[in-house]
Amino acid sequence: MTTKKTQEEFKVNGEDLLKKVKQLIAEGNVRRLTIKDKKGKTIVEMPLTVGVVGAVLAAPLAAIGAIAALVTECTIAVEREI
Repeated sequence: MTTKKTQEEFKVNGEDLLKKVKQLIAEGNVRRLTIKDKKGKTIVEMPLTVGVVGAVLAAPLAAIGAIAALVTECTIAVEREI
């Protein structure tokens, strides 16, 4: 059985970045998140595996919170498994 992957992008401002990332993680079918600045340069790439929860995500989410304070707008690229 092969899994199919899709990609989509969301443009968000810095203050909404952490909220959107948490929302995407909660959806459960996200396999990789990439955060890019407004020029398209990758700032953070975060692979997510099935079963990653709680304390394992604490450090990456703290880093994303710090990034949110530094950027005015960015793009979240999401790879999903469907």
